[in-house]
Amino acid sequence: MSGVETMACEECRNGGLRLSAGEIAELLPEIPGWESASEDGVPHLVRTFTFPDFRRALDFTLSIGELAEREDHHPRLVTEWGRVRVEWWTHSIGGLHRNDFIMAARTSSLHAG
Repeated sequence: MSGVETMACEECRNGGLRLSAGEIAELLPEIPGWESASEDGVPHLVRTFTFPDFRRALDFTLSIGELAEREDHHPRLVTEWGRVRVEWWTHSIGGLHRNDFIMAARTSSLHAG
């Protein structure tokens, strides 16, 4: 488990603090395989996970859904044959929050588990 994965998510509301570019760069090494990408000027954490078939990709998607529901923090998920693209960002602040890094680390653990 990475350090960020063991952290607790905190409630994040409108007006919460977004991470700066420097903070994002500092935290990215904590979540190997993930990258920061921007969509309409909003940074997202993005990773594509691969699988040998659709069933395993779908099962992984459902596992992420359960995690997201438990934390009340929901990613964009694109499930295709043999792969799942996951994007985390905090909608309410229009950017990245430490919670997104926590959820990315937990998502990686689901894949490794």
